[in-house]
Amino acid sequence: MPSLFTIGNILLGFYAVVLGFRAFDLGLERLFMHGALLVFVAGILDGLDGRIARLVGTESEFGKEYDSLADAITFGVAPALLAFFWGLHAFGRIGWLIPLFYTVCCVTRLARFNVQVRVVDARWFVGLPTPAAAAAICSILFFAPDKEWKPYMVGLLMVALIGVGLLMVSTFRYHSFKKIDLRQRWSYRAIVPIAAVVLVTAIHPRAFFLAVAVLYTLSGPVGWAWGRLRRSVGPRRGAEAEGVGEAETEGAAPAEPAPPEPEPPPAPGPAESPLDIPLHGPRSDPPAGGAP
Repeated sequence: MPSLFTIGNILLGFYAVVLGFRAFDLGLERLFMHGALLVFVAGILDGLDGRIARLVGTESEFGKEYDSLADAITFGVAPALLAFFWGLHAFGRIGWLIPLFYTVCCVTRLARFNVQVRVVDARWFVGLPTPAAAAAICSILFFAPDKEWKPYMVGLLMVALIGVGLLMVSTFRYHSFKKIDLRQRWSYRAIVPIAAVVLVTAIHPRAFFLAVAVLYTLSGPVGWAWGRLRRSVGPRRGAEAEGVGEAETEGAAPAEPAPPEPEPPPAPGPAESPLDIPLHGPRSDPPAGGAP
């Protein structure tokens, strides 16, 4: 059953490329937005196949490799070709080298994930995951599919392809959300943020998808920078506190010496026996020449 979601992932990625070629050939630029939506849906299917495999206990090495090959097509090749058809084809050699760089980084990220899956904390991804990278690129195409946006967005798209590619092969940590238990009971308070998300999506879906993609993409380097800042400020505060304590100790008046403790009285000697006490006073010798 999880393989069916993987096949659906491949189907959506392949058809997104077809829509991109049609948009380029026929001038129907709205099809770029449809292709970007297909990549978004493929990302949802990619998250479901692994979760379902863990729930039903059907995880296997074949499934992992099959999923990685599907991700290389849907999240590596499809966004790169959509960006090329959207407007990078007009820049000659650099117009296809930049999408190629993104695709190579995506495949490298998938290969590294396959060899690190048993030694890395499951709560985190090492490097930007490929579905999020594809969502970041496609959110730009979804936000600006029309021709009049190209002079303003083509430079941003080039920078995004290079930056997102580097983030995929980086060592920044990203939340994997694999530890979220959907079977547990949720508080009724969770309805409020869910309703807010649905409302914002309905009002302005283009801006919503772009904002979410940008926030998650930047969460890795921002979290790393925040952690480095906290580690550098912590020892500094400890050293300052220690210096203040030493200064207070040096500036304090010397304490008065404590008075000497009194010496203990000597231990009493052995008690005298009543027989040792004389009955008469001390004997005195008579003077010389006196009476007997």
